[in-house]
Amino acid sequence: MSKALEGVVVVDLSSEFFASLAGALLGDFGATVIRVEDLAQSRKVDHDRDGMHPPERWNSLDELANRNKQSLAVNLSEPAGHGIMNKLLSQADVFLTDLPFASLDGNGWDYESLCKLREDIVYARGSGFGPQGPDRDLPAYDELAAARTGVMPTLVQPGQPPVYTGAGQMHTAVMLAFGIVMALHHRDETGEGQIVDASLFGGNMYSQSLDMQAYLAMRDERFLEPVSRLDAGNPMSGPMYPSADGRWVTLAMPDTDKYWPSFCEIMGLDIDDPRFDSHEKRCGEHRLEMMQVLEERFSKQSSSHWRRELSEKRLPADVIEKYDYPASDQIAALNRYILSLDHPSHGAIQSLGFPIYMSESPARLRNTAPCVGQHSAEILQERLGYTDAQIEALEASGTII
Repeated sequence: MSKALEGVVVVDLSSEFFASLAGALLGDFGATVIRVEDLAQSRKVDHDRDGMHPPERWNSLDELANRNKQSLAVNLSEPAGHGIMNKLLSQADVFLTDLPFASLDGNGWDYESLCKLREDIVYARGSGFGPQGPDRDLPAYDELAAARTGVMPTLVQPGQPPVYTGAGQMHTAVMLAFGIVMALHHRDETGEGQIVDASLFGGNMYSQSLDMQAYLAMRDERFLEPVSRLDAGNPMSGPMYPSADGRWVTLAMPDTDKYWPSFCEIMGLDIDDPRFDSHEKRCGEHRLEMMQVLEERFSKQSSSHWRRELSEKRLPADVIEKYDYPASDQIAALNRYILSLDHPSHGAIQSLGFPIYMSESPARLRNTAPCVGQHSAEILQERLGYTDAQIEALEASGTII
């Protein structure tokens, strides 16, 4: 089968997880992604000469964010190293980075300068707060961007601090990769490169888009305040109920009239109970009373009982699982949402798989995350045309490893 992004070369000069993950997503679908490790930075080099990660230093997030990549380790502060980077960029389709504008401008890696190296380059940047405005130069730290979105207070109980879920990073990574693919399509049609920016600020807002969009439409102040579990508007959509074994059941039945007969049969409720015989009563004047009744009923049986009963009636409800469920779930394995693989240094491991299914050009795991500099010599020789003697001299001077 073909690779959707075969022939696309991405130079990845990123430091934050979300931006690096965007590069890995492109690599999953066939792009050649060259991760540039700057030896001038303080990051400790974790590698041995056989190209393996020492077991005690293995980083699972690094494995996810840098799989399907090659690694070039080069000192970008030296003229020779800077020259290697420029040669690489002149052959790249995409420059992916999350560095501050000042650093990019100072190195001559602003968009205008890179267009002189390759006029149709796609210049992709993962940012904290977008390319416009007074905060465009703030660091791309997810916690700071999430704090600005306004959605964190909707996730907690009254009297408790806001909850930081970290979901914004994943949304931003996918949007950054998606933006790059759209820019490449535009280039194929017009011959023009362009700037792509996906910010953590925007990614965090989209991670809570249902509440955010509802607030923008209604300006309802309840979206800005913590809401108690027992203060939800619909007892059959949103609230969670503890079962006899301590596990929680969540319901998703916004149109209660549609599900009420089957739900009553499962829960042992009277379908004609005058307190609950209409959607308005269930979600209005008798809402809290109904939640108390449901809490008492759910507590009488185990979570497995409720999953079985609710599934048989095809009601939208399920038991809230922990991470061990998808890790061993057949559906997650069959759809390759979870990968089980043999790591060259660590043996059998599991990792997140591919969130997108494509029948004709599926994602593939071609290699695990490389060690720092694992492909330096190969990239210089095969892609940039350096001789063995030149590569040895660069290694001896510490310009590359």
